[in-house]
Amino acid sequence: MIVLIMKKQILGLLSDFGTKDGYVAAMKGVIYEISGAITIVDVSHDIAKQDVRNGAFVLATAAPFFPDGTVFVCVVDPGVGTDRRGIVVEGKRHLYVGPDNGLLMLSAQHEGIKHVYEIKNRKYMSQEISATFHGRDIFAPVAAYLAVGTCLEEIGQEISDYIVLSQARATIEYRDISCEVLHVDGFGNIITNVILEDLKQIGLKSGDLLKIQIKTQVLNVGFLETYGKTQPGEFLALIGSTGFFEIAINQGNAAQKLDVSTGDTIAISRNSLSPYKKHA
Repeated sequence: MIVLIMKKQILGLLSDFGTKDGYVAAMKGVIYEISGAITIVDVSHDIAKQDVRNGAFVLATAAPFFPDGTVFVCVVDPGVGTDRRGIVVEGKRHLYVGPDNGLLMLSAQHEGIKHVYEIKNRKYMSQEISATFHGRDIFAPVAAYLAVGTCLEEIGQEISDYIVLSQARATIEYRDISCEVLHVDGFGNIITNVILEDLKQIGLKSGDLLKIQIKTQVLNVGFLETYGKTQPGEFLALIGSTGFFEIAINQGNAAQKLDVSTGDTIAISRNSLSPYKKHA
């Protein structure tokens, strides 16, 4: 006997709505009204309020691990109700639905962009459209219709003048790196825009001691492979699972301790005086 395993259609939700109110549930209700066969996955609803860069970063770190064909509907939309467009981005692996403000593009660029469409066809939107909740009335229904097989060309017209966020890059001068905070995760780890290649340029290797300046605070921190290489409560630096340079505290909250938030600047330099030594 041949058993056919049907592939589930996955729809990922990301927003800055939080979970206190009914906004996320309303979007899910709209999606399920169109098809109860869709599997909805909450990527995150704790994006910093109206912080498009933060949303773009979180989406880009999660999307690569979803199956091909996943549809993402993303709402971090400070321009809702203005003349900003709604778009669908067709990547090489996934579809992305949301506002044309750069939110979708970091992830789509990483996998490769095939086409971008402006959402125009009123047929695939809710009957009544709120000026302040396009996530529920436009993006959720469009994403659901795409998930069940609606052709992209039916959604709207292809465009090429979509918005892409400028990506801040760390600057390197001799043995010094100037960077900024991209994200603070739920553990309080401080994730910067420094990648491993940047660290190699200043000759940094695992076990070296770093001098890190954040605001008026200066830390001497070991560059290590993982949190357990330090004692509980001790600072460390590492390349985290996102591929970016992080500053953390073993079993602690580094961002809270240092009063750091997204967008803050950090100076990193290699401390040539001595290697990191684990405390006994």
